[in-house]
Amino acid sequence: MVVKWLREHVTASALMVVLRLYLGYEWMMAGWGKITQGFDATGFLKGALAKAAGEHPAVQSWWAGFIESVALPNVGLFNFLVPWGEFLVGIALILGLFTTFAALMGAVMNFAFMFSGTTSTNPQMVLLTVFILVAGANAGRYGLDRWVLPYLRHWWTDKTHRPHRPAATHQ
Repeated sequence: MVVKWLREHVTASALMVVLRLYLGYEWMMAGWGKITQGFDATGFLKGALAKAAGEHPAVQSWWAGFIESVALPNVGLFNFLVPWGEFLVGIALILGLFTTFAALMGAVMNFAFMFSGTTSTNPQMVLLTVFILVAGANAGRYGLDRWVLPYLRHWWTDKTHRPHRPAATHQ
């Protein structure tokens, strides 16, 4: 019943605008701060590794292994992806453009931060993001998705449903 309401009701789409604007602003500002002030994830990643030790580690060993073998050796890539990912997720949520994809990418980043032993506002942001994800296309009804998604569906349908003709029959 709640899922149907979130996916179909106009009031739910209006509520999703409020959630989108809040989350979008938070993501955009976090990313913009990192872009303009410089960002180096090295300290954060090393801090996360330190939280993987002890009797009750805040960071699980499998995630510490990922940090140690993938993230730290490629910290330059993460120094680019994190700020720009945050900023672009924020812009997309504010505009209601590719809303569910943007929300999903925001949730992935939030989970990565939480897996790294950080709490802050991340659980709250994940919870709000779940509503956007469940609402699906209705979350972007009052945004650019209203025009972009039907256009892409039409374009995709035209491309995938054309009968294939061998090259010899083309003139």
